[in-house]
Amino acid sequence: MNSTRVRRALPGPGLTAPGVLILQTLLILLVETGEYALGKIGTLTGLALLLAIGGGIYLGRTGTAFITAVAPPLALLFTTILVLCTVGGRGFHLARLGVDLITTLAALAPYLATCAVISWGNYALKARATRKESIE
Repeated sequence: MNSTRVRRALPGPGLTAPGVLILQTLLILLVETGEYALGKIGTLTGLALLLAIGGGIYLGRTGTAFITAVAPPLALLFTTILVLCTVGGRGFHLARLGVDLITTLAALAPYLATCAVISWGNYALKARATRKESIE
């Protein structure tokens, strides 16, 4: 059976854990800022979350599956607070920020759940494969 491997975009072993974190954070920040400038945060940012997970899985080195699973929700929280305080134009008002933050996270809940299933499933499969290799 002939199987052809897809050539990776990055030569070498891939991105390290900090590289995956920066890639995911910048992608989410860029898309979220653009979407907030057009209207409310929602579908485009959710698709950016899925793309960030896929990019972390595809471009990350061996051993970066955990950071690929953990980073996107935390990056989304950080970038949402940053976008709401800067691009939102209202500044840092705790009461208004809390309402906007809950509204944004509620709009992204299906995407966050999908990302969690994909990324933690990938982590479990890679951990299982590593354990199987160490037994043999």
